[in-house]
Amino acid sequence: MRLGYYAHHHGSGHCRQIDKLAALLPAEARQQLTVFTSVTSDTYTFAAIDEAQIVRLPAEDERADDVLAGRAGQYWQPASLHYSPVGNSDIQQRSHKIMDTIHQRHIDLMIVDVSVEVAMLCRAASVPYLYIRLPGIRDDEPHLNAFAGALALLAPYPRTLESAMTPDWLAKKTLYLDFINTEQRNAQNYQDFIKALMQLTTDEEALSSMLEGKNTPTIVTVIKGYGGHQAIDAKLPELRQLLPHAFIISLGPIDDDKRHYVDIAADVNDVTPFIEHSNYLLMACGLNAVAQAYDYATALVVLPDDRPHQEQEVMAEALIAQGRALSWQQFKALINASGTHKLSGETANQSTQTHSLSKPVSATLKQKSIPTAQAFMQSTAEYRTTKAWFEQWLLPQLTLKPER
Repeated sequence: MRLGYYAHHHGSGHCRQIDKLAALLPAEARQQLTVFTSVTSDTYTFAAIDEAQIVRLPAEDERADDVLAGRAGQYWQPASLHYSPVGNSDIQQRSHKIMDTIHQRHIDLMIVDVSVEVAMLCRAASVPYLYIRLPGIRDDEPHLNAFAGALALLAPYPRTLESAMTPDWLAKKTLYLDFINTEQRNAQNYQDFIKALMQLTTDEEALSSMLEGKNTPTIVTVIKGYGGHQAIDAKLPELRQLLPHAFIISLGPIDDDKRHYVDIAADVNDVTPFIEHSNYLLMACGLNAVAQAYDYATALVVLPDDRPHQEQEVMAEALIAQGRALSWQQFKALINASGTHKLSGETANQSTQTHSLSKPVSATLKQKSIPTAQAFMQSTAEYRTTKAWFEQWLLPQLTLKPER
């Protein structure tokens, strides 16, 4: 089968998701994949997909010459759509480009990540589609219509992190791919990690002491993305007050007035060594970030961003309920209960143990999540028709069946 994939333009996470999935396809099937997105090549560069396979779509913003605005009120827009301006030439061009490409490239199956409007366009045109289900509460009518219109839902996270508020039929119609991590990273030992940190700071005294084993302070890494970092930055003064002797690293954007609260502020291409060798990792709950950190021993302190549909809040709640993460309040209680604000690495690890956050330490990223996603992607390359794949491979994976 030939696959098409719609990647939403908010952030780069949706493009990154198909990049990871594409890497799991056999070479011939990967070359036949088509990605539709409004994300520019400057914003995200694909690693597993050639530019010729990317269909760049016009933006879908409202225009001054729209006949009706995108959200014109209850009696002026379909309840099955979130956003539907009338007379918008950009959206007309987008829709034509999507459908024309599906026809010209003989795309058998679309994967929609995420857009109710693209899903409904596919269903109205009788194009089979799967819909990516992100964490969060999506019980509004447009989402439920998009879910119902799909052959199945794909969840790029483990079943154990599903919200208790998810309707039973949705869970039954969902194929859980677990977290998808395809990049193989070389393990970096602690000594090499400290040496690498020396390249990121002009104050090498503390690092030299750590390298020689004379001082092993608590290492706290704060990871932020470019989708929003102010809320996490706002915690830095309190973090420094809680752990005045900790070695605090900020990765990603940081406001200038917060830099003096951290020992290192940097942008890096690979966060894996920081995840592996920190005592605590403070981060939001974006899907790609959680996927990277989930299987490591490092204690997570989750600071969810305010996102639509409580996407990150629901993920944070699931991680906390599973015993894999601490909330900010729990983290503060843990530090205060330790009896000292001078936590060494050993003390931090002991405190972590009492909160059931420790997992077996792994020198390299575990690949337990890949077989599920790989089986799914490879199955799409093994069947010639969507009908055969749907009936013989997909339906047996689900516990909800269509009426005949």
